[in-house]
Amino acid sequence: MPTSGPERPHLVVTAAVVERDGRFLLARRLEGTHLAGYWEFPGGKRHDGETLESCLVRELGEELGVGCIVGNEILAAVHDYPDRSVELHFFACTIVGEPRPLLGQELRWVAREELADFQLPPADGELVRRLRGGG
Repeated sequence: MPTSGPERPHLVVTAAVVERDGRFLLARRLEGTHLAGYWEFPGGKRHDGETLESCLVRELGEELGVGCIVGNEILAAVHDYPDRSVELHFFACTIVGEPRPLLGQELRWVAREELADFQLPPADGELVRRLRGGG
């Protein structure tokens, strides 16, 4: 029986929207990763059995060496890439400590009006539109 090919993986990902002094924290994806070189709101893939909030706390600790107070979910979006489907959950977050690039990634604090100047993943498009619109 013919098949349509292997099913694409479905990933659940969390991302922290951290704003400080009118600027948002972005991290650059490392070489060798999906969408390498793109900028993103920090976060990562949820592990089985993990809540979205605990995923964000773990990811920010592992990647940036900071604590994280997870606030309200700002937006949930699903984006289909050619090789995977990503269910992305963006949360307003407050970080505790100063972020450090523990994985060697580049970090930047970016003003709201400059967000469009950075190459972010297509899945982040609606969030960026909302943030740039001020709401």
